Amino acid sequence: MLDRREEAFHRLSSTIDPPEFVARGSYHVFRYKNETAAAAVIQKLARLISGLRATLVLIRGGYVQEVGALCRMLDELNEDIVFLCQAIKGDKTTDLHQRYLAAFYEEEFDEPDNPLLSRQKRPMIPRAKIQAAIAAIPENSLNPSDGQQLYRTLHRANSGYVHAASGHILEMYGGSPPRYHLSGMLGTARIPEFTRHLWHFFYRGFVSLMFCAVAFRNRALVDELYAFRDQFERASGKTQWVDPNELVRRAKNRKGPAPQSCRRR
Repeated sequence: MLDRREEAFHRLSSTIDPPEFVARGSYHVFRYKNETAAAAVIQKLARLISGLRATLVLIRGGYVQEVGALCRMLDELNEDIVFLCQAIKGDKTTDLHQRYLAAFYEEEFDEPDNPLLSRQKRPMIPRAKIQAAIAAIPENSLNPSDGQQLYRTLHRANSGYVHAASGHILEMYGGSPPRYHLSGMLGTARIPEFTRHLWHFFYRGFVSLMFCAVAFRNRALVDELYAFRDQFERASGKTQWVDPNELVRRAKNRKGPAPQSCRRR
């Protein structure tokens, strides 16, 4: 899946002008001349693919806390990609998109040679606004209210790994005799648990790539990715999908299993 994703990424990135080597103070850096939504999507997609590869390195070493922190980053990258793709698909950049892109492209320091003298402060777009915009996409199976709640729940689930909350840290504790596992958690139940967890992030990341192909109007690539997704689902034994509305209903009524990732069209 990762190799297929990278090949598709390079096909998409080749459709826009590449970054240019420009001066920033006394040194040179790569920057996009045209700070568009399409260029932002390509950059977010690059981080998504790199981040997924990083989770494999960490899980093979047993570092599940760090995998959890990366999963939170992957959540936001997936949301950002879908959010930005809506602007590209509709050829319409909303005020929220414009503010997001302005913050995204703003330099970290307005005095690149002396960060201490810089007075910039990047405005952060509230995550809830991005999630609300995604939940409002007409093609979504869930209504906007339930959709936004679902995104918010997923976002919060991995926040403790990023901010080192007590409950999350104590997942490192256990064994016989109980102790903190400071060199990874190979051989513990956390590894199969997080391995199952990661499947959904690889799948969601692939769906984000499909969003990109649709937004970039690359019909041939869209068809190829749909075919690969179907093949991946069959190989993973994931050909039966519960309706997302039913999963949310179960969660609200506290009946049945906890909601699992459902197929996104």
